[in-house]
Amino acid sequence: MGKVLYSAAMSLDGFIAGPGGDAQWMTGYLGPNPEVDDLVPGIGALLVGRRTYGGDDPNRGTEHEGAFGGTWHGPQFVVTHRPAEPAPGVTFVGDVVSAVAAAKEAAGDKYVTVLGAEVARGCLDAGLLDEILVAIVPVLLGDGVRLFERPGGDHVRLERLKLTEAPTMSNLWLRVVR
Repeated sequence: MGKVLYSAAMSLDGFIAGPGGDAQWMTGYLGPNPEVDDLVPGIGALLVGRRTYGGDDPNRGTEHEGAFGGTWHGPQFVVTHRPAEPAPGVTFVGDVVSAVAAAKEAAGDKYVTVLGAEVARGCLDAGLLDEILVAIVPVLLGDGVRLFERPGGDHVRLERLKLTEAPTMSNLWLRVVR
């Protein structure tokens, strides 16, 4: 089975979305990113939260709309208690543990890539998160959705696997140490 990877673009002050889930802040920083471009063919399934699934896409209305600038297509598993209208390739699941199991089955030996802070936190809390890839964007948002929000959470040790540069951001790839 493949690994579970949380992938996100993050402002230097730790936000993956602005207030209200606004992702438009990323628009000026999107562009070629060899680390992410190399990752996309290795993704077998997406695991996303309901807010992310129905949320803001910085590429909405363009040819790059969708996951990873519209370059990724495949099964998506949405963790929610409020399913949306059925969509091809999208499965709504009521809890993180069941969603990870279903996504891993669909992904085979490829990555299950997590998009969304709440689902990532749920995976981490359940001991199901293997790696984290953060594209650090040189901007300060000041408020919004944090990469990880775990008040009262325990200490989680991470090991740096790789640090790479892209034209508009730096990529930090980490492994969750168990």
